[in-house]
Amino acid sequence: MFEIIVAILIILALAIAVVLILALRKPDTFRVQRAITIDAPPETIFPLISDFHRWTAWSPWEERDPGLQRSYSGAASGTGAVYQWKGNRNVGSGRMEILEAPPPRRIVIKLDFISPFEAHNTAEFTLSPQGGSTNVTWLMHGPAPLMSKVMQVFMNMDDMIGKDFAAGLARLKQVAEG
Repeated sequence: MFEIIVAILIILALAIAVVLILALRKPDTFRVQRAITIDAPPETIFPLISDFHRWTAWSPWEERDPGLQRSYSGAASGTGAVYQWKGNRNVGSGRMEILEAPPPRRIVIKLDFISPFEAHNTAEFTLSPQGGSTNVTWLMHGPAPLMSKVMQVFMNMDDMIGKDFAAGLARLKQVAEG
């Protein structure tokens, strides 16, 4: 019986070591990016992103918690606007603050997740006119601490977050073109 317990502990220690080795080989930063072309000028799309009050119409996370608690502070929109949320385990809690918003081309957001895990990232929206349309790029990047790297051993962050970005951009397209 003792030999079985020792064998199980050795196998467990080896499995943990393999996961840690794989995690340590992951990059120290992450980057997720998606883009879409919207049949509207940047001047139509920009206010939908630079005003957090308008995110309820297109954000991919709004439907995941009907009881989501939101609060807004700072500027009404653009640089200095702040949005905080607290929700169920599907949306967690956190805070966003617009750091830069030169209209109608770019919005840079400081994104702080509080739960279910702590993370401090940057989100950027770039609006590039393409004739009568606009190419909208949504990018999130930030550091990848050890726990993030361990999670990346088991799941693909780009696929997971990228699906949400693609869904949000598709809804933004509907709102802007509607």
